[in-house]
Amino acid sequence: MVAETSAPKTTPSIGDYLRNNIREYGLLVALVVIMLFFQFLTAGVLFRPVNLTNLVLQNSFIVIMALGMLLIIVAGHIDLSVGSIVAFTGGLSAIMLVKWGLHFSIVVPLCLVLGGLVGAAQGYWVAYRKIPAFIVTLAGMLVFRGLTYLVLQNRPIGPFPKDFQLLSTGFIPDFLYFINPLPGVITNFFALVAVLVLVALAIYYGIKDRRTNDLHGTENEPFAFFVLQMGIISAVAIFLGFQLSTYKGFPNVLVVMALLIALYTFVTTRSTIGRRIYAMGGNEKAAKLSGINTERLTFYTFVNMGVLAALAGMIIAARLNSATPKAGVGFELDVIAACFIGGASASGGVGKITGAVIGAFIMGVMNNGMSIMGLGIDYQQLVKGLVLLAAVFFDVYNKNKG
Repeated sequence: MVAETSAPKTTPSIGDYLRNNIREYGLLVALVVIMLFFQFLTAGVLFRPVNLTNLVLQNSFIVIMALGMLLIIVAGHIDLSVGSIVAFTGGLSAIMLVKWGLHFSIVVPLCLVLGGLVGAAQGYWVAYRKIPAFIVTLAGMLVFRGLTYLVLQNRPIGPFPKDFQLLSTGFIPDFLYFINPLPGVITNFFALVAVLVLVALAIYYGIKDRRTNDLHGTENEPFAFFVLQMGIISAVAIFLGFQLSTYKGFPNVLVVMALLIALYTFVTTRSTIGRRIYAMGGNEKAAKLSGINTERLTFYTFVNMGVLAALAGMIIAARLNSATPKAGVGFELDVIAACFIGGASASGGVGKITGAVIGAFIMGVMNNGMSIMGLGIDYQQLVKGLVLLAAVFFDVYNKNKG
């Protein structure tokens, strides 16, 4: 009797590993290069604590909406109405807060529900009536923009109560002020400690995942590359955390954004519904034959997008301290571009949360950097369009090469 032997587990070389994961790591490298590029061109302004905070505040709503848009694109659809939903829900929140005098603790969940209902209204026609999402959401973009003008009567409404403004302009308090070793330098010691803890947890779980992969015979990334990757990410995180700690610490919206990123990363990588969305986007007929309710899944992705757009609408209104009829104009293009730059495929079935987040920050850093340099909106649109075209070309080139 011959004993069975398992095939030896091989670890790929760094070169092979990078070639197989060029999309994911190429994006991260591109973001770092773009940040360093604008740091140089702006004479160090980009990485200043105040500007880093502004960068988060200016792009948080794009990141939040990109999480929902990625799921819709992976499912094989598109949503052109998100900018109008942002304006519509922002306008409704303004009326409830300013004119009706409702407390923000009632207004926020109510607007999230309304956003979900808007998404459901559009998702119904796409999922159950099989009308193309492009047409449905194009109609939604016009309808909800018109409703925004009607609701606001073509004029801005504000200002908002201070409690509501904290959603976008508030900061996490310094809970560790009493042990701050450098009170003259660090103004929010809690922010720095939180970053150090998160870095330590990332390293711990990274090592734990490698051990789990070893036990199950799953391929690991080269150890040297793992160490290099963790070292670079830790150094960048600590640097950015220190910069923020010297100003006011973590903006509230950054914490909301981070929690949502963690939640949607879990949903897309570890949950059944996430795997089903990818299966549906890859081959809807095969997914349906395997027992997946593709209509209900499509419906849920649009409901989810409506909720996130409503949240983004309130964040923008809180930041501007006013709801305006023209809020959110063009946001759908920035959100869709962030997903495609982040590696999502126009044909569906491909895309990662981390890629969409990186894509959103690539757009944000370019906008911020070009604004600091004094470039007009004409040049900014030109550059963003070229970057989007390059990202889609890269995606098509990789597919054809494979």
